[in-house]
Amino acid sequence: MQLRSILTTALLLLLITVIYPPAQAEDLTEMFEPLPEVAESTENPVTEEKVELGKLLYFDPRLSRSGLISCNSCHSLATAGVDNLPTSVGHGWQIGGRNAPTVLNAAVLGSQFWDGRASTVEEQAKGPITNPIEMASTEELVVKRLSSIPEYVELFKKAFPNEKDPITLDNIAKAIAAFERTLMTPSPFDAYLKGDKSALTEDAKKGLRLFVKKGCVLCHNGVGIGGGSFQKFDYGTDEGRYTVTKNEKDRKVFRVAPLRNVALTYPYFHDGSVWSLEDAVRIMAKKQLGVKLSDREVKYIVAFLKSLTGKRPEITLPVLPPSSEKTPKPDVSTN
Repeated sequence: MQLRSILTTALLLLLITVIYPPAQAEDLTEMFEPLPEVAESTENPVTEEKVELGKLLYFDPRLSRSGLISCNSCHSLATAGVDNLPTSVGHGWQIGGRNAPTVLNAAVLGSQFWDGRASTVEEQAKGPITNPIEMASTEELVVKRLSSIPEYVELFKKAFPNEKDPITLDNIAKAIAAFERTLMTPSPFDAYLKGDKSALTEDAKKGLRLFVKKGCVLCHNGVGIGGGSFQKFDYGTDEGRYTVTKNEKDRKVFRVAPLRNVALTYPYFHDGSVWSLEDAVRIMAKKQLGVKLSDREVKYIVAFLKSLTGKRPEITLPVLPPSSEKTPKPDVSTN
């Protein structure tokens, strides 16, 4: 299997070299896509009312059983949409099994979670709320809490005006997802893709050429510079997508990591075991492409990856509506 993978990669690299000579590699803009201003959805249209509500919910720890953990706890907008931990801390100090991916630009990806068990940010937003290791809440509890807060009742009516009882777990997720669909971080590379060839440094351009020539682009492409496919990555003990599908072909298969803001989203890989971006580049080249990179090549590729660091939206910390006497109290017990 490993030999077949290396041979397949070699063939694809040969095709890239024939079709796109190295001198033209920096002009391969068709391999990538610039970010949209907002990741729109026909199933969940992004409206001002939903975004306002979703922002409040994103920062509200009352969605968790303990009243301590919010979406922002593991996907902090102060630190590039991650918590910079190998794996996150959840209810009762439980430790999650996988590294928390960034929420920034997540809405443009074709799937969510390392194992791809959700296809949209709307599906993803529901998962942590009811996961016993993460926020450990229930649909009944979060609906009861939010329904007991008059300001939330009015905000849900405005965000979902055609629904008789708009406070549901599905609508909570839709509102959070609408907010997340605005969390785009345009980078120097986006300016480059749109025609500004001066947007990248010379080192970054050299890194881009290597990124294409060495074959990184075979998996890390599109608008997310990754996140659009699944590949085998035999690293660590995690069985990957197999835990969801139970299909033997999915053992050790993971969603390809999107690389936007990758310089800020350490530690790396599904287990968060690698803290250095340079080390991550070396490991990926060796394990996935069978290539040993020189220190100079690593330097240039990292320079390109740093050009994917984007301008983050300015987020003002919201003032959350106060609980009422009817609001269920926090529960920090682990039973």
